[in-house]
Amino acid sequence: MAPETKTPMKDPRAWDALTPPLAEWILDAVSSMGFARATPVQASVWPLFGGGNKDVVVEAVTGSGKTLSFLLPLVHRILRQEEPTKRHHVAAIVVAPTKELAGQIHGALTSLIAFHPESAELLPYLGGEEKRPDTSLPVVVPQLLSGGNTTTTAQDLSFFLRGSPNVLISTPGRLVELLSSPHVHCPQSSFEVLILDEADRLLDLGFKPDLQKILSRLPKQRRTGLFSASVSEAVGEIIRVGLRNPVKVAVKVKSLKTGGIIEERRTPASLQMSYLMAPASHKLPSLTQLLEKLDPRPQKSIVFLSTCAAVDYFAHILPVLIPEGFDLVPLHGKYDAKVREKNFSKFLNSAQPSVLLTTDVAARGLDFPQVDLVVQIDPPSDPKSFLHRCGRAGRAGRRGLSVIFLQPAEEDYIPFLDVRKTPITPLAHPEIFVANEDAGETAERIREAVRRDRALHDKAQKAFVSWVRSYSKHTASSIFRVADLDWADLALAWGLLRLPKMPELRRSASFDGDRFLGARVDWDAYAYASKDREKLRLASLAAYREEQEEGSEKKATKETAAEEHKAKRKRNAEAWSAKHEQEDVRALRRDKKKRRREAERRHGLTDQEKDREMDLERLLLEVRKKNQEKQAVAVASATAAADRDVAGDDEFEGFD
Repeated sequence: MAPETKTPMKDPRAWDALTPPLAEWILDAVSSMGFARATPVQASVWPLFGGGNKDVVVEAVTGSGKTLSFLLPLVHRILRQEEPTKRHHVAAIVVAPTKELAGQIHGALTSLIAFHPESAELLPYLGGEEKRPDTSLPVVVPQLLSGGNTTTTAQDLSFFLRGSPNVLISTPGRLVELLSSPHVHCPQSSFEVLILDEADRLLDLGFKPDLQKILSRLPKQRRTGLFSASVSEAVGEIIRVGLRNPVKVAVKVKSLKTGGIIEERRTPASLQMSYLMAPASHKLPSLTQLLEKLDPRPQKSIVFLSTCAAVDYFAHILPVLIPEGFDLVPLHGKYDAKVREKNFSKFLNSAQPSVLLTTDVAARGLDFPQVDLVVQIDPPSDPKSFLHRCGRAGRAGRRGLSVIFLQPAEEDYIPFLDVRKTPITPLAHPEIFVANEDAGETAERIREAVRRDRALHDKAQKAFVSWVRSYSKHTASSIFRVADLDWADLALAWGLLRLPKMPELRRSASFDGDRFLGARVDWDAYAYASKDREKLRLASLAAYREEQEEGSEKKATKETAAEEHKAKRKRNAEAWSAKHEQEDVRALRRDKKKRRREAERRHGLTDQEKDREMDLERLLLEVRKKNQEKQAVAVASATAAADRDVAGDDEFEGFD
């Protein structure tokens, strides 16, 4: 009797093993996107949200394929309808907290439906002014509403009326504006799905009013999905968004620690999270070594700083320090929408190794594929952002490295993260070592760049003040204490020519009171690289000096006149009582005190304050001059009118 042959078990996460079965064009699409099989979150959500009629709350680690896990059910539910969505009716809405994330979701959906023949035929019509044709079969037609300066509400409505999209992907504010139009309809018969991506941020206080307005315009009988890397923080708000008996899908990552202990992770297993203890002045040299020594060389790296002003400053400094061959791209939330989009695309599409210098605006939601390295120069003010920062690397099974730089006084941050189930290990490879001489050399290179342009000094002062304020507001205030900062070492790290005036410096025991660092700068000769800006500075400086000289002459004249007047009074009052003599002495003392206080005040001013005072005095002079000119014109007009009246008195115009 022949032995029985066992049928090999089918991979439960194979695309063709999922229930309900996926259409052939979807199998082709996911294969072209690089998903050989479904990720755990995709395999878990599909039967509930795609095949069943369940609301879902999905919590999965960053980089686990959440976007496709809700796009596939969304497309499936629209295309299974018996007839196409009516014109100007909406079948599905995806709400995202940021313009960049909304744009990425729209791009992923467009790439997906490009494999659906009927929907793909309509895509060319969405980019022009021509009205899209009707179809006899259900199709997916997306529209992106990103807000900001990209488009206006009127332009979005015009696109909606022309293209008649049935899937809206938007930020909350712009979606409220469009849904308030009487031309946009979300009836029970057409509307299928509402998706809230990065749900914990959408349920934050800042988005709640807009979200409530959106929900009030949608039918209650719908399917709703909440997707995020940390849904647990939003569970208390689920009732507010109207989920009906939701199923929670939590996809966890577990790893085996030494000793056979199974550990639950909140980041992908392919991501290595490490820390490096380094004084502030050693951080930038350590970053340079990290980029040099990593093998293979990281093609895409993200460097996180605390503030927008710090990004503006170091965007000019890092090109001097990082190894050759790296492109540096800055990105932060205060950039204009077009600049953000341009820099975002530049980083994504760069053909050579690139470093994105950014703030927490890029910490979550945005999908940066194939990021090899994440470096956190500064720990995030909110510990929740730590995981999101790290999760920019190691996405979709790709190996990644995340390194956070900690100063010696911040070592308690390591057990703090361990308590939050986010363990990190010391950076063992590559080996990073920075000598004090290397740190000093790096600081001098930064100062050389700053000395070449006074604008960089201004940026450095603004950035340092913003960094200190951010540091003082850290959630883990018992670990990150301003009182423990080493100001001299920080000044080296930032390449400052002098420390700015700050209340934190006065309260610090480690500050010796001298704000100047190294050789003092001739601030009158310290110039801007911009010719126009330098010309304005020199004009202001000349006006200030001239006014000072005039003020000194007037002051001397007034003092002489005052002294003569007092002497005259004294001669005339010699026969009076001693009370008048005492009053003269007191008046003289008051004048001396007033002059001394004014001299001390001006001596204590910084160069920036002196410049501002010069600008103010210059503006006041201009205002006075204009007022005098107006008064002269008014007097001339009045005189001319009076002359006309006098001349008119001699003319006889007849009796009434």
